[in-house]
Amino acid sequence: MIFTTTYILFLIGIGIIVGLASGLLGVGGGFLMVPLQYFALQTIGIPSDLAFRIALGTSLTCIIPTSLSGAYTHVKESKIDILKPGIMFGVFGIIGGFIGGNISTIIPTRALEILFGLLLIGIAINMFLKKDDTENEPKLKLNYLTAGIIGIVVGFFAGLLGIGGGVFIIPILTMLFGFTMVEAIGTSTIFIPFSSIGGSISYMLSGWGANILPYSIGYVNLVNFILIIIFSIPMAHYGAKIAYKINEKHLRILFAIVLVIISLKMLKILPF
Repeated sequence: MIFTTTYILFLIGIGIIVGLASGLLGVGGGFLMVPLQYFALQTIGIPSDLAFRIALGTSLTCIIPTSLSGAYTHVKESKIDILKPGIMFGVFGIIGGFIGGNISTIIPTRALEILFGLLLIGIAINMFLKKDDTENEPKLKLNYLTAGIIGIVVGFFAGLLGIGGGVFIIPILTMLFGFTMVEAIGTSTIFIPFSSIGGSISYMLSGWGANILPYSIGYVNLVNFILIIIFSIPMAHYGAKIAYKINEKHLRILFAIVLVIISLKMLKILPF
């Protein structure tokens, strides 16, 4: 059987880690799920190109229920209306996610790994250097035009890289729209399911008929999906609650550190 006990336990671990990160940091968890699934799939003999496509597609599909769990808690806990801006960005994110997911299937895997790693390093540097959230000044007005442009662009990269887009939209919300870190995290959890839907559909269609793992729909593997979300959904709820009890500066630094570790691994700088 291709799905070994070690592999299954690793997927459970991914679900726990990703769920906590999703709720706590306002990300879909794709920036963790993609590389972790990618490495796990290679250990059971899946070729690197195919492993990366499966990791991308399955990650986006897992993100939908995981982020919805965190979003529900954030909407309840937030002191401001984060539902409206989250939906505004998200509706356009579906379009971008679908386009990005289709384009990713024609780009070499190594190019995607390098792009992913460099983008995360750039975002991490910005988060390290960013001043306290109390000094945020909005540089753009939130309307349908700005939400449309940003939603499509972030959704595109979400679909392209198999992530929900939280690692991109959170810095955008804090830098350009004056959101505090916690407000940006809550809004991100609402945006992410939308962008992930478009990307998931594209990976299912583009991988249809491909010779991949058993129990798969295109590049989305159902075994990975089920094992991950069983643990990621409750952990996302728990992580979202913790987010409102942590100092925002510490939350931002934690977010940046995680990004650096994952980016260095994707760039093959770290040996593990």
